[in-house]
Amino acid sequence: MMNWLWGIMLVIGLIACVASGNAEGAMDAMLAGAGEAVTLSLSLAGAYMLWMGLMNVAKEAGLIDALARAVRKPLALLFPRSPGAVAPVTLNLAANFFGMGSAATPFGLAAMKELRAAADRDGVPEGTASDDMCMFLSLNSSAVELLPTSVLALRAAAGSLDVYCVVLPTFIASLLAFASAVALCKLLCRRAPQRGRTRRKAGGRA
Repeated sequence: MMNWLWGIMLVIGLIACVASGNAEGAMDAMLAGAGEAVTLSLSLAGAYMLWMGLMNVAKEAGLIDALARAVRKPLALLFPRSPGAVAPVTLNLAANFFGMGSAATPFGLAAMKELRAAADRDGVPEGTASDDMCMFLSLNSSAVELLPTSVLALRAAAGSLDVYCVVLPTFIASLLAFASAVALCKLLCRRAPQRGRTRRKAGGRA
């Protein structure tokens, strides 16, 4: 769908340029944009190499594991029905905290696999998300982030005078988003009881 949308927009733009007699200007803009894209990509690549290197040093030094151990017990309260998922969830959130999105992905996949197994044990139908799965997606989407590496790289590439002035506001905003996600997910899960629990209770009464 998006491919069609971008294709249609490109064709309409080209037709408009030809109709207005500004085809040469459009070609110049396209070439200039391509050059700027390469320059921006190289700038971002350098910044990403720096931050990913520092984050890997932190990982090898045990900082991510230490953070995971610190938050493991509180997270266990959020996933009472999926104890096997607590470890990959903590590692996923710890990696996101330090801006290591690429390292967080395999932990997220492992966590979702454990959550799906727990949902199957509870009788949640295939294709239906359990309460714990919804909680994990909420936490992953609103993860607390200390170093927004992508934003910092873009600000540096754009020539910002104070690249790191967004670190504290971003941390506070992500912390508030995280707390709001937990509260809303808990509230909605209570208002809409999990199907697996309802089905299991009905079977017990029978």
